[in-house]
Order: sequence, then C-alpha cells, then structure tokens
Amino acid sequence: MASFPEKVRTLCDKLERNNTWRQKESFNLIPSESTPSLLVKMCEISDPAGRYAEHRSMKGEEIYFYQGIDFIREVETEAQKELGKYFACSEVELRPVSGQMANEVVFKGVVKFLNRGKAPLQPSRRMRLVMNNDLNMGGHLSSQPMGALFNFVEEDPATGKERVVHLPLLKDNPYKPDVAALPDLFEQNRPELVVFGKSMFLYPEPVKAVADIVKSWPQRPILMFDMAHVLGLYGAFQEPLKEGADVVTGSTHKTFFGTQRGVIAGSFPKDSPFRPLWLEIRSRAFPGSTSNHHLATLVGLLMATYEMNEFKAAFQAQVRANAKAFARALKAAGIPVEGDERDGYTETHQVIIRVKAYGPGQVIARRLEDNNIVTNYQALPDDTTFLESSGVRIGVQEMTRFGMKEKDFGELAGYLADVVIRNKNVKDAVKAYRRNFLEMGYCLPKDEAVALAARVFASAIPSPDFVGRFTDNLRKFA
Repeated sequence: MASFPEKVRTLCDKLERNNTWRQKESFNLIPSESTPSLLVKMCEISDPAGRYAEHRSMKGEEIYFYQGIDFIREVETEAQKELGKYFACSEVELRPVSGQMANEVVFKGVVKFLNRGKAPLQPSRRMRLVMNNDLNMGGHLSSQPMGALFNFVEEDPATGKERVVHLPLLKDNPYKPDVAALPDLFEQNRPELVVFGKSMFLYPEPVKAVADIVKSWPQRPILMFDMAHVLGLYGAFQEPLKEGADVVTGSTHKTFFGTQRGVIAGSFPKDSPFRPLWLEIRSRAFPGSTSNHHLATLVGLLMATYEMNEFKAAFQAQVRANAKAFARALKAAGIPVEGDERDGYTETHQVIIRVKAYGPGQVIARRLEDNNIVTNYQALPDDTTFLESSGVRIGVQEMTRFGMKEKDFGELAGYLADVVIRNKNVKDAVKAYRRNFLEMGYCLPKDEAVALAARVFASAIPSPDFVGRFTDNLRKFA
C-alpha cells in the first residue's frame, strides 16, 4: 500500500501531466469550458476559500450572519456593480454556484410569485404551463422537467407528463426559431413562463417577437433567458434584457471566462409589477438554495468581470469571426457543417459538424481527443438518442483567448479533417501547432500578472523569502 507522501506525489505528478496536456499540448474546443486567467485562478485559492458570508434582507437592511466578512461583502457589492454594467441592468444575484442552480432559483421564485395573494390555507400550485426549447433540438438540460424544472410545473392528467410546450423551429433549419408559428402557439397555450436558451446554440432566440406577442396580455408570462453558453457574448450576439426578457441566467465559465458559478440578472424597479418576483428570487438564492456560496470563486468572478468589461468588444468580435471562419474551413475540408451557409453557419462561438458518415459521434470525439483535439459528441435534431449521436459540438472561445485568429482555425480545420475523414494520426503535429498559442490574451499582461499572483499567493505563507522564490519559479514555468 502506498504511503501518504507517495500518494501525494503521485497525485501531483498526474495533476502536472494533465495540466501540461490541456494547457500546452491540446486544442480545447469544448463550447462549455474556458481557462481562467492566472489572476482569476489565484483568486480561487485565496483565503475566502472555505469561508462563509451568509446574508439576507431583513426589515430593509442586509444582515450578515458571520464576522470577518467586510472584504467579501465589498467584493460581492463590486461584482454586482461590474456585472450590472456588463448587462446594463439594475439587479444582479450572485449566490448561485452554477448555472443550473441559477435556473432552479428562478423557477422557485416564479412559483412563489405566482402563489402571491393566495388564501392562508390554500395549497400552493405549480406553474400551469412552461414553454422552452426541446432537449432533443439542442435545449439545455437544466430547463427541462428532468433537470432544474423538476417539480415546478403541473402534470397533464391526460398524459401524466409535465405541461411543457416547445418553442417552434424551422423545418429546413432546426437550429433557427420559426417566428411565424409563435403567435398561434402562444394563443393556444398561454404559458406562465417562457425559457429561452440552448446548449446547442447557433442562432438568436426570438425574445423580441415573443415579448411583442404577450405584452398586451392581462397576465403575461415571465420571459427568462438561460444564456449559459453565450453569456460572454452578451450584447454582441443578443441583448435579451433590452429585447423584452425579464430575467437572464447563466453560468460564468463558458464564453464568459470566469470561475464556475451562476448569475441571475434583471431590471425590476420598485414600481414594476414584477418587483415581487425579484424579491422572491433573492430569498430563494439564500436561504432557499445556498449557504456557503464558494467565496473564493466569487472573488475570481469579480476579477474576470473586470477583464470582460475591459476587453469585451474585441473578444466577442474575434470569437464570432473565428467561429464563422472555422465553420467555412471545416466545410471546405470536406466535413458537413450544420446550420445555414448564408449566415456563416453560426452567430455564436459554436460550430456543429455532422460526422455520422465516419463513425458515431462518441467514436469520433474520442479519436479527436487521442489526437489532442478536445471536443464533445452531440446528438443532432434528427437523432433518436444521445447515445447514437451523429454530431460533434465545437467552441472557439477558449482558443480565441490564447491568440488564435481566423487563419489559425483554418489550419486547425485541416488537422481535424485528417482525423475525422482519414482517421490519420496527427497528434505530434497538433502538439507542435499548439505551441504557437500559449500566451493568454484579453487580460493583464503576463509579467504584471505574475508579480501580482506571487504577492497574493505569498500573503498566506509565513516564510519571508517566499515571494521571491515563488516569483522566480512562476516565471520559469509560465
């Protein structure tokens, strides 16, 4: 049996190898992931890790239930301000620790909101009907009855299934909404909640069209946009709060290159009929869903939001340009690309390829990984099960941050086609090509970041000469 020091060394060896493989030898193309900057990572291991800062509004005052929280209270307030600037909104709730939790918090808040004014002994009811995107058509799992919507929507007694109706899609392009079909569908179903957003996400959602349809209803539905995958493209791709959405949710570590957390945003002035909804959402965040909300990752999120607000326009434009260039290059290399060629196949960071002619999606994704190209397999709209996926889903956001431009994705498309079409081993070539893209952009320059990171890390270490030694080693291996 291995000793304690042997176990520690073995784990550290494996960590080092995995870090090297993902950060220096592979192209990371999973659409739902991102590498945080050095300073964001340093925030994540700072002292607030493991601390508590529970708080809630009581009698008009924000009450904290722990001491030693002055710093983290300042961080949370500052993060709300910075994200309010990013979304151009007045309310931001940061305590959910994932995008799925953010959705669940909103669903809980909506149910409480719909039950306001009920008689004291009258039982609470669920949402009568929810409209969302079909999971089989790229909808997000967290917005489904099997996900975070579980137990929050009524069942149809005739079918025994939850009363969920899917937003319509074009028959000739099932990645685009069928806007013409919306008026009749809404009139027939009268939902109480509409959830926009997808995990297979190429084109904008019909937020404004739906807002225009329901604006004159005596009791209109709440419009919610789960932007988990496109949060980092807010404004350039879509700006749902301006288009008529009430609430935006999302995870903060996909196209938004922060820590792994969730966020809820909206604008609810005191005279808004939906102001009570926001108050219910806040109470469902705490104490309804969280206690410790991972304070060090909150500090990291603030650092990432500083970065995003500084570099937003340039980053977003390059991501979208890279995705279109990658899609065109893959098509030219012989790989079928989903979406509409007239639109450049995508308006987001995602590119969807059809690989069924060369093998199941699971097999192709594994083959790509063996060649240091990391993607994930994806069921396409005409697949009957995720276990027999015809597609592979690709995202350009992470490698864009490492300096890749349109022409660079064109060359990467050739390697990807070699693997998918010709089953060629290109691992060494891919590893060599990745060495061109090791410097992270859209953040503080490396030299300045390293010096700051060393100070932060050393602040928890009593050794007085640690800062110098740590800085020397960090520069050596960076």
